[in-house]
Amino acid sequence: MFLLNLYKRCLPVFVLSTSLGFADASHTVEHHDPIEIDSSLSLPKLVDLTMEKTPDASWLTALEQEAKTIAERGQSWIAGAPLAGLRFQEATSGTLHYLDATIDIPLWNLGQRDAQQSLGLQAQASAETQALATKLRVAGLIRAALWDMELQKIRYEQVQTDVATFAELHKKIGKQVELGDLPRADLLLAQTELLQKRSLLIQAEAELMHARKRYSSITQTTKVPGNYQENLAALKEISEHHPILVAINNQIDRKQGELNAFKLVGSGQTNLAIGINSDRPSDNDPRSNKTESFNIGVVVPFGGSAHTNPQIAAINVELNRLISEREQLFRDLEQAHHEAEHNLEVNQAELTIANDLKQAAEEHLNMTQLSYSVGEINLLDLLKIQTRTQQAILNAKERAVMLQRDQAFYNQAVGVLP
Repeated sequence: MFLLNLYKRCLPVFVLSTSLGFADASHTVEHHDPIEIDSSLSLPKLVDLTMEKTPDASWLTALEQEAKTIAERGQSWIAGAPLAGLRFQEATSGTLHYLDATIDIPLWNLGQRDAQQSLGLQAQASAETQALATKLRVAGLIRAALWDMELQKIRYEQVQTDVATFAELHKKIGKQVELGDLPRADLLLAQTELLQKRSLLIQAEAELMHARKRYSSITQTTKVPGNYQENLAALKEISEHHPILVAINNQIDRKQGELNAFKLVGSGQTNLAIGINSDRPSDNDPRSNKTESFNIGVVVPFGGSAHTNPQIAAINVELNRLISEREQLFRDLEQAHHEAEHNLEVNQAELTIANDLKQAAEEHLNMTQLSYSVGEINLLDLLKIQTRTQQAILNAKERAVMLQRDQAFYNQAVGVLP
């Protein structure tokens, strides 16, 4: 009987010490993706540095080189590479020898050189605006990555605070259980809540690491600007100067220039032929003129539309595809602008409500903690109010970040670079 009573007295202490040790156990994941806050790094500078390392860099360089070669061709005085010809003729008697040497020079057709020069300018403009459109797209990726990382950060920090709060509560309840002021069921309930919060902490940390990895993958750096908040752009609609629209318009102009230049080629290139002819005998053959003659001629192709029309049609197909793409892009941009504008208005209203809810929840929690301390409510009610308050605090923090994020997203929608 003595041993049984001793066991009953010792069992709560054993359970208490076991639960405290289990609740205090640290569960961590060793995978980390560190970042470094660089106060000297601005958002515009980050975009420029990322542009240098973007996968599109080689494509943009190739566009510039292509535009340069097109412009160089337009500056040439001839329409193509000259051809040199040499022909030797000998009579069957073996006494007469004829030698012809010619040079064929491709000439520009009427208006063709001007069209080629215009095409060079259009290609250069297209390359430049493609670079600007790509820069806007890269800026959008960076904006999304930065603000996603910020959201995941405040969620992680809030769960850290929750864990610390519930750990302190668990500790206090443990002491009260040890003194016999509270039932052991309260300790188990507090322990369950604490373990659930620690599980959420591991998940929140994983999401933060994922967000950091996405950022470093996009920017190819672990450095983050110290401040990347943006002022809201004054634009109220999609402008014709939107970088994406400017880029597609220049593509259309270039394709139209290609079509015009090809049409001016006509059935082919006009050629100027210049040559000399040498007529020399072997043994003073009286049939020989014993002279060198100079000749010049022009070769003008004609007809042949059946051969050029398919190529003209192919260029026209590409031209109309770009026109259709422009119409779809404009609709997409209008839709994105509408959503960005609406999200901004919604989050402005939601932030005010979230702050009011946070204030009310904190006041309610203070009252609940006082009620619990004097025994007016049980632990379950306290935990419910505690969880609700922490969620209200997190919602207010999230809405503040989301409002800043939506300002950046609005700027992105109307085509404003950082």
